[in-house]
Amino acid sequence: MKWACFVTGTDTGVGKTVVTAALAVALRQRGLRVGVMKPAETDCPLEQGREGAHDAQLLQRAARCLAPLELVVPYALPLPLAPALSAEEAGVTIEPGEIVRCYRRLLATHDVVLVEGAGGLLVPLTAQQTMLDLAVTLRLPLLVVARNVLGVINHTCLTVAVASQRARVLGVVLNHPAPPDESDPAVRSNAAALRRWCPVPLYGPAPYLTDLDEEALAVLGQQLLSAELLEGMALDVAEGFDAPAAASTDEEGIPTEPLNEAGA
Repeated sequence: MKWACFVTGTDTGVGKTVVTAALAVALRQRGLRVGVMKPAETDCPLEQGREGAHDAQLLQRAARCLAPLELVVPYALPLPLAPALSAEEAGVTIEPGEIVRCYRRLLATHDVVLVEGAGGLLVPLTAQQTMLDLAVTLRLPLLVVARNVLGVINHTCLTVAVASQRARVLGVVLNHPAPPDESDPAVRSNAAALRRWCPVPLYGPAPYLTDLDEEALAVLGQQLLSAELLEGMALDVAEGFDAPAAASTDEEGIPTEPLNEAGA
């Protein structure tokens, strides 16, 4: 069996990288070989290139993914803009086929691949394609990360409505990328409101993490991970790939036995 998903957001800065890293740690601790991917990361200093892709490297550390950085982040772009604009300014052509090639190589050598998009669902990847187009091309289900603030109901329901027209939506992670204001009535009521009006499962609210060490990420990942979420990430084995031997599972159906050293 292979598992994968595409992590998108209702906006930029909602905590997609932290949520993806947390899931990577939790899945790895369950004994799965976890591959990670940030197809296009912006705000990477020109002189550093991929070495300046801090989100991709955080994901790589969390997953203990030994894949070359050029597979994890095919495009590291300098300006803090949408990938299509940052690429145009840098004179770079983003080739979706290259992203597909990198993804397939990761999928061939890992049990799970977590792909984190840039910004929100309709952020332009190229002049013709958005992040949603990329997720559809990769045939991946979507996990939406939303910021727990006033306005999240509209932002989240819009994202889910658009995404659901072309892809399967696994659910929404209600996240705190900054310390929450517990006196804010929206912060207190958003979870119940999204369960009421958003037609997909809600995970969280996820706590604000002051540290992004493995222990903190593991706690968050285990909070978010469920048999339902993992089942939704299950893929039909892609043509040309062989599924690994099935792992033993716990009472929730989540794998428990290490498949290799990366799962220890």
